[in-house]
Amino acid sequence: MVKRVIVGSVATLLLGFFFFGRDAVSYVRTSTGYVKDSVQNSVPMGFQLDRARGMIKDLTFEVRKNMHVIAKEEIEVERFQKQIDAAQAALAKDKESLLKLKTDLASGKKAFEYGGRKYTVEQVRTDLANRFERYKTSEATLASLQDIHRARQRSLDAARQKLEGTLAAKRQLQVEVENLDARRQMIAAAQTTSNFQFDDSQLGRVKELVTDLRTRLDVAERLVNAEGTYHDEIPVDQATPANIVEQISEHFAEPKAEKPQVKTLAQGK
Repeated sequence: MVKRVIVGSVATLLLGFFFFGRDAVSYVRTSTGYVKDSVQNSVPMGFQLDRARGMIKDLTFEVRKNMHVIAKEEIEVERFQKQIDAAQAALAKDKESLLKLKTDLASGKKAFEYGGRKYTVEQVRTDLANRFERYKTSEATLASLQDIHRARQRSLDAARQKLEGTLAAKRQLQVEVENLDARRQMIAAAQTTSNFQFDDSQLGRVKELVTDLRTRLDVAERLVNAEGTYHDEIPVDQATPANIVEQISEHFAEPKAEKPQVKTLAQGK
């Protein structure tokens, strides 16, 4: 059926190019729509429903793939969070050291001792300046890590929402396909009990055959009865009562007609 539709459609397209010339593009576009509709309508609905079920089943692989991506991204986001926590702890410790050195330097002492070693004011000031530069670099690095973490967290949240939406849509499609299949079966059941069959199914062909056989038997019975009723000539061998007229008159009580009296010459006088 589909093959015949495609062959006929190709022939139609060739005729369109031959007859319509420069308008052939529009003709082909319109004909393509008709070909698509014809092919789609020629495919059984049960096949299309099974195809829909297969496509929904294929969504499971896509869901699992997305779940794998989300799980990997969750690990990356957690790793960034650990780096942020470590950077924040190190930055807090560096800040504490900076403030201590700043306090010591502002005390006006001429010498300082840390860890059993003595340092001059200039050494402390130089170390404090270097520490402050490293602190600012670490602080900028922490801010970048936090920006990346927030961006990846938003991406992860969006991926989770998309996955949840896909799962919800998959469940809804499963329900809709099963509802459509139920409607199709109800229509098929109604068609099997209908007096008019418009399909070419095996059941329709069997019903048509039974109806034809019933009609042929009815005609044969009529012919047999007609042979005993109709005759092509008068049956001369069959005896007919001679007084049939009198019998019918007596049956229906018809009065007998009186014979006219003939007057004689003597009576007339």
